[in-house]
Amino acid sequence: MKSLRFLRLRPVLLACLVVLPVWLTPATTSAQLPTLGDGSDMAIGAERRLGDRIAKEIYRDPDFIDDPVLVEYVEGIWRPLREAARLRGELTPELEERFAWEVMLGRDRTVNAFALPGGYMGVHLGLIAVVSNRDELASVLAHETSHITQRHISRAMSRQNQTAPWLMGAMILGMLAASKSPDAANALIVGGQAAAAQSSLNFSRDMEREADRVGYAVLSQAGFEPQGFVSMFEKLQQASRLNDNGAFPYLRTHPLTTERIADMQARLPLQAVAAPPPPMTMEHALLTARARIIANAGADSLRAAVAQARDSTLSAQPQVRQAAVMYAAAWAAMRLRERTVADELAGRLQSLTRQDEPGARLARLLKAEVMLELGDGRDAAALLQGLSPRRPELLLAAQGLIQSGRAALALPALQARVAQYPRDASAWQWLSSAYAAAGQPLVAIRADAEAHAARLDWAAALDRFKAAQALVRRPDRQPGPNDYLEISIVDTRARQVESALREQSLER
Repeated sequence: MKSLRFLRLRPVLLACLVVLPVWLTPATTSAQLPTLGDGSDMAIGAERRLGDRIAKEIYRDPDFIDDPVLVEYVEGIWRPLREAARLRGELTPELEERFAWEVMLGRDRTVNAFALPGGYMGVHLGLIAVVSNRDELASVLAHETSHITQRHISRAMSRQNQTAPWLMGAMILGMLAASKSPDAANALIVGGQAAAAQSSLNFSRDMEREADRVGYAVLSQAGFEPQGFVSMFEKLQQASRLNDNGAFPYLRTHPLTTERIADMQARLPLQAVAAPPPPMTMEHALLTARARIIANAGADSLRAAVAQARDSTLSAQPQVRQAAVMYAAAWAAMRLRERTVADELAGRLQSLTRQDEPGARLARLLKAEVMLELGDGRDAAALLQGLSPRRPELLLAAQGLIQSGRAALALPALQARVAQYPRDASAWQWLSSAYAAAGQPLVAIRADAEAHAARLDWAAALDRFKAAQALVRRPDRQPGPNDYLEISIVDTRARQVESALREQSLER
């Protein structure tokens, strides 16, 4: 199957995904709009299953990336927004428990983000690269989160009540496969049923306004500044004046009309409109540099990033700007496997960020990545030793220990991670590698199966569980001390995955 390029959303795709591209009118007003109520015929479980079905295909897409550093940053903004929604009563206990609430990053330079059925949130790296501060990104996520909590997705889908959820999911996925060509994507909806679905899945204006109102309140309660809405709006307005060059997919599906612009401005407090935007922090500057360079990782772009760090005028720039350029250049040199250059640039970056704690942490993580890329696993693990067990540190340290022949030392932290976060596919994958390197093939295969299950690939997970069962039955295999427990776990999980596969087949 060719790449879905799921996260490179086209206009038709945006409508059929019943997702709201991020920057509609994120505002509020003293004249409160009435809550529309649920009004959805789709059960929460059915919406989650549909979301899982779409997410499974996103996981397979080569544009999907699990970058621990960027995921942590986005999740660190999204988490307080969800907590604020819960405190306000917008996020019900049932939705909080049964939806996925997972960030999915796409290696795409376009500025976009979207909500999917079942509580999945997609974010393009192009969005992270263009926002100037946490508040702008928070305004985007707050608006999208409100579409999830208000169940706009399932309500819009319920209008086309003759189209089964599984068929709707299949239509969505069919459009993803044609995303390289807008004409091809349009061809997919010329049929009567598909065209009707496209029309019914668009959000209504009332839903847009409700998401504006709820999203603004959630953003404020979470402690973010409403100025983020203002500056994000200014970016959109500028892009609109340039007739949208394709970098802002939202503008192709929801043009900024004069009415919408006036409505947005009227909803914001005057002090928020007049307040100057906050200066870019060191942390945000480095993360936008990371997003930009990963999203545009062609050889020419990487070489240009390295050359920018050699510009004689760079030293006259503000320190935050210098650090961002140095970060991008060090990452680029690492990918180009220019060892001496990468080491030098990473060292210069550490000097620039020494006085800024978040920046110093990101510089240290990048230094560890450079070491791993160049085969210095022992030094990478030593650099991260004793630091807080946050996900980026944990995964990078595990790679360093495995690379340097000390895989057994990586097991306790990885085991603790997957016990607390069983949907962390990357942690399961590194745990599998660690077990294999430590000479424990049975648990290595089980961990590999769990990595596939975490990505909702039930068929691949079942295949690996069966491989573990076959390994146990081999007459030449010497039983291990914990075989009884491991075999019991494998057998139980295999039955659970088989059940999930049967349920999936019944939905087709």
